[in-house]
Amino acid sequence: GLSVKEQQALRRALRGAESEFKVFKMTLARLAASELGHDGMLDLLAGPTGLAFAKGEAAATAKVLRDFSKDHARLIIKGALLGDELLAPERVAVLADLEPRDVLLARVGGALKAPMATMAGLMAALPRNLASMIKQLADKAPAPAAEPPADEPTSPPEGSAVAEAGAEATSDEESTAETSAAADEAASDGEATTTDESTADQAGEE
Repeated sequence: GLSVKEQQALRRALRGAESEFKVFKMTLARLAASELGHDGMLDLLAGPTGLAFAKGEAAATAKVLRDFSKDHARLIIKGALLGDELLAPERVAVLADLEPRDVLLARVGGALKAPMATMAGLMAALPRNLASMIKQLADKAPAPAAEPPADEPTSPPEGSAVAEAGAEATSDEESTAETSAAADEAASDGEATTTDESTADQAGEE
């Protein structure tokens, strides 16, 4: 029921989606479908029917047909054959709502990339977390006690040296004093003995 002008507009729109629109005699179309083993299409190939062949993306072809049918009530989508599967008009509408192939591939790639990116982030974070834990443990550990210097000669303070020197000098003076006192006592004893002996001699002579 489409006019020639409407059919030309439909063909131009389908060429933009890498598709083409043709009108055949339904008798020949039914024979071709039967020979190809698509007996499920025989009910669709009845009455004035045109065939749109998608050479590119099936979703793009379905979208063109759906949009054209919204503005032209005479064009009615009866069904579609996708591979070996026969699609009802409702499923053709769902196919028309699909994003372009590039967009779908990008989404699939993003979905596959997300877990890998997460895993890579976790693997990269492990060394950083380990280094942070080691640093925290090192900060919390008590500082080691300072060891005394090994066998270093110790010099007494200057005051001690002076005191020791003074003590030695005092000891020497005391020893000298004691020696002098002992000598004096010995001399006194010698003199007393001599005096006693002289007195005894005089008494004997008398």
